[in-house]
Amino acid sequence: MTELSSRPGYRIERDSFGPIELPDQVYYGAQTYRATQNFQISGLKPHPLFIWSLAVIKRGAAQANRELGMIPAEIADAIMQAAEEVMNGKLHDQFVVDPYQAGAGTSHHMNMNEVLANRALEILGYPKGDDKKISPNNHVNFGQSTNDVIPTAIRIGGLRGAKELLPAIELLENELYQKAKEFDHIVKSGRTHLQDAVPIRLGQEFGGMARSIQKCRYRIDHAMTALYEIGLGGSAAGTGLNTHPDYRKLVAKHLAELTGFPLVPAADFFEAMSSLGPAVEISGACRELAIELGRIANDLRLLSSGPTTGIAEIRLPELQPGSSIMPGKVNPVIPEMVNMVCYQVMGMDTTVALASGAGQFQLNVMMPVIAHNLFWELTILRTACEHLAVKCVRGITADEAKCREYLLKNAQIATALNPVIGYLNAAEVVKEWGKTGRSIRDIVIEKGFLTAEEVDKILSPEAIRAMTEPGVAKK
Repeated sequence: MTELSSRPGYRIERDSFGPIELPDQVYYGAQTYRATQNFQISGLKPHPLFIWSLAVIKRGAAQANRELGMIPAEIADAIMQAAEEVMNGKLHDQFVVDPYQAGAGTSHHMNMNEVLANRALEILGYPKGDDKKISPNNHVNFGQSTNDVIPTAIRIGGLRGAKELLPAIELLENELYQKAKEFDHIVKSGRTHLQDAVPIRLGQEFGGMARSIQKCRYRIDHAMTALYEIGLGGSAAGTGLNTHPDYRKLVAKHLAELTGFPLVPAADFFEAMSSLGPAVEISGACRELAIELGRIANDLRLLSSGPTTGIAEIRLPELQPGSSIMPGKVNPVIPEMVNMVCYQVMGMDTTVALASGAGQFQLNVMMPVIAHNLFWELTILRTACEHLAVKCVRGITADEAKCREYLLKNAQIATALNPVIGYLNAAEVVKEWGKTGRSIRDIVIEKGFLTAEEVDKILSPEAIRAMTEPGVAKK
């Protein structure tokens, strides 16, 4: 049994560097403690997805090794119970290693091994730290290495994060499509280059937003398939050293059952351990979502700008005062938040990409920062989509009078005259309008391009609405 400290409330645990005194209430051990002293970098703790995914792996590995006779059944059962507790949210305060830590994630990995070992000891009625009964390395980590566990955790955590993100994207997509239907009857001025353009319908504008978000959902759903192959069982370098020959298939089977994802052993364990390409793929899909979300958030801010000196064709829900000095000012706070999230995600994606390309030979030592950034990308995109859908898009209303006012002032309705009077003549009309401010109708008639009856037919409200669909104007 591990030597006990003479100080009440403390115990002694050992690693290969020697003894460490720890408070009795903590579940982590000597290696975790050393990591907390070495890496006081950000004050951050592991993302919950990282904790969950590692616990899932330990649960599946203990079951596989139990069935293969590699560790005693009683010990395996206690490890499995401890892992399930962590999977369900218990003991998360015991995972204390900074995300910016030693390469590959050994410190976080050992944090998990030590917590599960000590909780398993407790389940069996033994004191924490009794590594002769249950060892973090010899039992919890049997047949495993940081080098195959952490890449697998990134894949499994990424799958869960993506699965939780998809409904939030779909919620936003549906809210945008609902507004597309609600606003479909409103004809307004289009804008290209931030300048007046031909008419469109407000519903078409929102429908385009919805379709962009829908396509992002498809991309993320497809990117998830890259995460299904796992390299667990490759051990230290991909060879499977110190693992049972049947372990790879069996542990993948158990992990698939535990997670609900169709996980399979990698076709090439060396590739699965050295390449973080699947993380790059799912992160890249998140980047695309961030780009589209940011663009849409900007459009919502511009369309609601004013309300008296901006565009103000739509009104966003008013959620909070917008100024500490200007009474009554209300800002587009949800789209502003979304923009910030999008910029953060794009930076995180850059980190994932650069770190994934920084692996050497059989290992990528940058895995902790890859996991940290990928998991947070998935998390903040999910909550941003939910907030944008429920707190913003759902409550948007349109100012139909403002849309109509701008439309009637827009000289680009003269584009409908192109097929009848020709582009150059229509351009001449618009230039005259710009100089004099006279109506397009009057200028066309004065120049003799069309009769009053002909121009009224082409520029009638019905004809202007028809400009929002394919078709050619006729006299």
